[in-house]
Amino acid sequence: MTASAGIDERALRIAAGAAVLHGDLRMPRSPAGLVLFAHGSGSSRRSVRNRFVAEILNDAGIATLLFDLLTEAEEAIDLRTRQLRFDIELLIRRLSMTTAWVLADDDLGSMPLGYFGASTGAAAALGASCEHPEVRAVVSRGGRPDLAGPLLGHVRAATLLIVGGDDYGVIELNEQALARLQCEARLEIVPGATHLFEEPGTLEQAARLAADWFAAHLPAP
Repeated sequence: MTASAGIDERALRIAAGAAVLHGDLRMPRSPAGLVLFAHGSGSSRRSVRNRFVAEILNDAGIATLLFDLLTEAEEAIDLRTRQLRFDIELLIRRLSMTTAWVLADDDLGSMPLGYFGASTGAAAALGASCEHPEVRAVVSRGGRPDLAGPLLGHVRAATLLIVGGDDYGVIELNEQALARLQCEARLEIVPGATHLFEEPGTLEQAARLAADWFAAHLPAP
């Protein structure tokens, strides 16, 4: 484990059934909880946007785990077919198994847990949260929570949906998903942002909304 600006960093190999997934763990001192990132379609743990969000969370005293939901071989297949990134059942299963791996770890298992999902990763986060009551909060950025389908009604983790104000079509899908959630839930629209939050200042705004949500919901009540 190496230290950078008060943050301990460690590369992980996560056993998820027959698959071995690669992850990057960042731990601030005395973290309030741990957030697992479920990346979106066509992305990976090296996503510049997710790493930016992770740094904001780290600055807020929250540990983060960015990991690849697909193996290297599967990613190579997905680059050609674009099918696995929309295999929500597979993504839920991988996130759930990774969560189980974290819960079994001596150092990480006692920490309050949250999920941060982007694009199709949002559906995976919501679906996997139904299997793990230890997950107290979920944040979706530019996500497709609607793809979680009937599982939406079973989500119990406090859920924040963040959508860009210019992400037409996706706003409506998030509104529909919000109406189906039975847990504490809120929709936040970031003005001027498109799907990838590439406009100046919009990604930071989304990251700070996420940090505030996790800070409010990860600690034990």
